[in-house]
Amino acid sequence: MGSLLASIEQVIKGKTEAVEFAIVTLLARGHLLIEDVPGVGKTTLAYALAKSFDCTFHRIQFTSDLLPSDLMGVSVYNQRNGQFEFRKGPLFANVVLADEINRTTPKTQSALLEAMSEGNVSVEDQTYSLPQPFVVIATQNPVEHHGTYPLPESQLDRFLMRIRMGYPAEEDEKEILRSGISFEFADSLLPVISGEEILEAQEAVDNVRVDESLLDYLMEIVKRTRNCEYLELGVSPRGALALYRSAQAFALLRERDYCVPDDIKQLAVPVISHRVVVSSKYSSPLQVSEEAEHIVRELVAEIEVPV
Repeated sequence: MGSLLASIEQVIKGKTEAVEFAIVTLLARGHLLIEDVPGVGKTTLAYALAKSFDCTFHRIQFTSDLLPSDLMGVSVYNQRNGQFEFRKGPLFANVVLADEINRTTPKTQSALLEAMSEGNVSVEDQTYSLPQPFVVIATQNPVEHHGTYPLPESQLDRFLMRIRMGYPAEEDEKEILRSGISFEFADSLLPVISGEEILEAQEAVDNVRVDESLLDYLMEIVKRTRNCEYLELGVSPRGALALYRSAQAFALLRERDYCVPDDIKQLAVPVISHRVVVSSKYSSPLQVSEEAEHIVRELVAEIEVPV
């Protein structure tokens, strides 16, 4: 996995943590939501990941008039044989970039649910399997809310992680300016790993050992979110499982066959902050995601780390 990380970092400068989280999402068979302002490299990260391993890639620009059939595909009548034939949509790819996912209607957003959770799509009583590995990387702008449809909790829960890119450090930004790195630069990346190797790595994640004390540590984090006065809704069992598997994938990325406490601690905010609901008494509509991250970060900091 080191070669995959190095390949992406040729394009994404100074954002090692964000790149690692993207790879962890892929290894854990999850999906990634990148929430940040325009121009910080959200789309470029997804494209660089797709170009760095041998796979198919589709970018979907989500708009208010996008229909579910525009994602999944449609059946077209073939006059030669007198039958309807299914034409696959852009969801049939290994890496799918859902750009500005909150700009499309809930009906189209929900069309992603089956694909993201089961790796299948159903069209006219027929179920079609999506290619494997399969990962959805969605982006959204947290600042511009005009004409958007906020993702409901059920849709947010399908994303393994929600991360932010953030602005690059000054030295990294200078390097970007000097080298002229852009979205087009990612197109020159060559695959450094095959799809079969990704599938093998996903299988290897299951064999990463998690000590009983670390499992107790993880469950204490989950329990604190459920009993926190600042949260109306804590982490569900699905969220706990997501944190568990993410920690296993993070350990594998670090070339270990066992987890350490930092694996769980570092992943807690990106994995579970979008799965909790901040109490209306302590939140403002425009900053609820930041407040959720702050609350989770404070809860984790209060818990004693196992030795």
